[in-house]
Amino acid sequence: MKLADLEIFVIAPPNPGMGGRYWIVPKLTTACGITGYGECYASSVGPEAMRAVIADVFGRYFEGESPENIERIFRRTYSSGFTQRPDLTVMGAFAGLEIACWDILGKARNRPVWALIGGRMNERLRAYTYLYPLAHHHPTEFWISPEMAGEAAADCVARGYTAVKFDPAGPYTMRGGHMPAMSDITRSVAFCKAIREAVGDRADLLFGTHGQFTPGGAIRLGQALEPYSPLWFEEPTPPDNHVAMAEVARAVRIPVATGERLTTKAEFADVLRAGAATILQPALGRAGGIWEGKKIATLAEAFGAQIAPHLYAGPVEWAANIHLGTTCPNLLLVETIETDFHRDLIGGTIKVENGFVHAPEGPGLGIEFNEDLARAHPCDRSGLHLEMQDTPCDWQNGNAFAGGSPD
Repeated sequence: MKLADLEIFVIAPPNPGMGGRYWIVPKLTTACGITGYGECYASSVGPEAMRAVIADVFGRYFEGESPENIERIFRRTYSSGFTQRPDLTVMGAFAGLEIACWDILGKARNRPVWALIGGRMNERLRAYTYLYPLAHHHPTEFWISPEMAGEAAADCVARGYTAVKFDPAGPYTMRGGHMPAMSDITRSVAFCKAIREAVGDRADLLFGTHGQFTPGGAIRLGQALEPYSPLWFEEPTPPDNHVAMAEVARAVRIPVATGERLTTKAEFADVLRAGAATILQPALGRAGGIWEGKKIATLAEAFGAQIAPHLYAGPVEWAANIHLGTTCPNLLLVETIETDFHRDLIGGTIKVENGFVHAPEGPGLGIEFNEDLARAHPCDRSGLHLEMQDTPCDWQNGNAFAGGSPD
């Protein structure tokens, strides 16, 4: 069984605020006709440039190789160009291709991917969702309204969710860490209070930030949130300084979570050694794929840490997350995004039911990728998958960060 052909889908989802401006899905085909799908969560360069990177990585390291040789292909790609160090763009390309290899291997053996990487540890996986406006909510005011957030949280709990994520703490900018405006702290506390009152002890609060604070600023914010006992404080400082994040972890009585922007076990090992986080959030389409994700989870287990695979992408990466999570004794949560487009792109084969996701039973990733739907939504957007704002925090007039929406 040899890898022979590559096709790349760059898809523009109808709602770019729920998963990003575009999703990059490589399709691999073996010489004997077995197909597999993956997803690349890489946004340092535009999608057309990523097409070229994916094609280059495929041509150098995957084409003509057996999809079984995951470790060998990883080492060759990781070492490309005399590097042997984490590279977001190259490893993002590799990750999408690697996930597709596992899809092929499962189909070739008529077994789900989880059965090939350790077996079923978890019959069902606890899911969480971001808070989005309800139909009657004003789409702009929602992001700064604790009351609307409480209503949305109650709706999620009514649908079975036991954890909800929100991030009212102001903008993330290209300037790096800043000190939060006092109004950002006040609003963040108000959100936690309103959501806790709405859900009681039926759901955990997941407080999201995007690396936008200095250690001192994150500590001020985190300590103000402690009375509401969030389950995590997500990426409170920029992801390139584990020592700074460890300072926050020592000073705040909320578990720190991080990992969306990290790649490979090397970077996650640095987080664990520094004591920067006890919850790791690898995005498998960036971190190095399913096998590298398994290694990250094992490292975390040895440090007494848990994993919560991150999702701000399409449903193919989500499927990979589900298969990894099925095998992990230290799984905490899996992120999910529920839209009709997410569902339809994989044929509705994996879904959230009463707040949990059952381990898939179909071969490979267990999805039915809808190529016609993918081709009907080609990407014609000029921006990157996500972008950071240029303007700094506004300490005078307040800040309004519109959740995950890039537009």
